[in-house]
Amino acid sequence: QVRLVESGGGSVQPGGSLRLSCSSSGMNFKIVTMKWHRQAPGNQRELVAAITSSGSTTYEDSVKGRFTISRNNARNTVYLQMNSLKPEDTALYYCNVRYRDTDFWGRGTQVTVSS
Repeated sequence: QVRLVESGGGSVQPGGSLRLSCSSSGMNFKIVTMKWHRQAPGNQRELVAAITSSGSTTYEDSVKGRFTISRNNARNTVYLQMNSLKPEDTALYYCNVRYRDTDFWGRGTQVTVSS
């Protein structure tokens, strides 16, 4: 069974940084595309960033230049480095993978950006 566990969320002031981690188990991590999504209260869940097995990355427009997704295949972990955080980045951040035609999600980690 695939399991995803996010960590690293917290409360920061605008302009601050956080590094989210998502550790995984139960799958061949090296071959999958890993994704970070977020959902703010009252909003739909949105894709923030993705990284393929070869290391290619994509980002949602509002986070380009501020967020960096990376992966460590030896640790079965994907990261999201978030810099220059803004209040509008406040959301529950989820790790996601599609493996063997099934979507798996973690429980999320809360990020709150406020002065």
